[in-house]
Amino acid sequence: MKLSIITVNLNNREGLQRTIDSVVSQTFHDFEWIVIDGGSTDGSKELIEQYADHFAYWVSEPDKGIYNAMNKGIRVAKGDYLQFLNSGDCLKDSTTLSDVFSDFPDGDIIYGDCAVRISDTELEEIHYKSVFSLKIFLDGSINHQSTFIKRVLLNEEPYDETLRIVSDRKFFLRKALEGKSFVHINHIIATFDITGISSTQSELLQKENDKVTHEEIPACILEDNRSFEEMKDTLNDWQIKTIRELKAKRPLFHKIVTANIKIMQLIDRIL
Repeated sequence: MKLSIITVNLNNREGLQRTIDSVVSQTFHDFEWIVIDGGSTDGSKELIEQYADHFAYWVSEPDKGIYNAMNKGIRVAKGDYLQFLNSGDCLKDSTTLSDVFSDFPDGDIIYGDCAVRISDTELEEIHYKSVFSLKIFLDGSINHQSTFIKRVLLNEEPYDETLRIVSDRKFFLRKALEGKSFVHINHIIATFDITGISSTQSELLQKENDKVTHEEIPACILEDNRSFEEMKDTLNDWQIKTIRELKAKRPLFHKIVTANIKIMQLIDRIL
């Protein structure tokens, strides 16, 4: 079996209905669907029972948070790849999975593009670069709703349940630093809704992101990135492009050029 879709829900019957409608409409059928409900009391369990024939496995019981629930799904999944499509998340259209798996690339983590609903009337598309680089995780992360992960990777290292919001970013970052292959597909896979994120969640998001960044990314990489960001304001587009190419292809020469530029900037300020 190529794919396991895992859906996590807690008291979001309306969002769960949207997700169910999205998945049952797919023209591609070579997947199993696992639903992990956290013991909802808003009618979600009854909705799950209504669609039970579509699920390979489902449960409704209290859990210890979203990543604990996602890990529950991982433990029972049997597909080669896992996709997490939680309540409220939707596949782009009915042919999304058919389009993806008609020409599915080889890789440890396959990531596509996504669309974010930021208001009732506003949808913003996010497109990732086809060439994968660590820069993605210095700035943020890839979108887990639009990502297909080899199941064996999450069996070996499940999500960190001590984090509430960014455990998926930590997982992706670790796999990148371990040298796992990330392959981009130029296709919008899913849409997700962020209109309900509160300021408290935003503060926690920033706190957890900072923690993961400084615990997982070597200090020398963070320093290189900081130095480059400082220089960007004083360089033209051609210079920035050249430095980026050097950083990717000739890292030692990049350090020498970067040091020389910083020296020249310092001399210029003194004079």
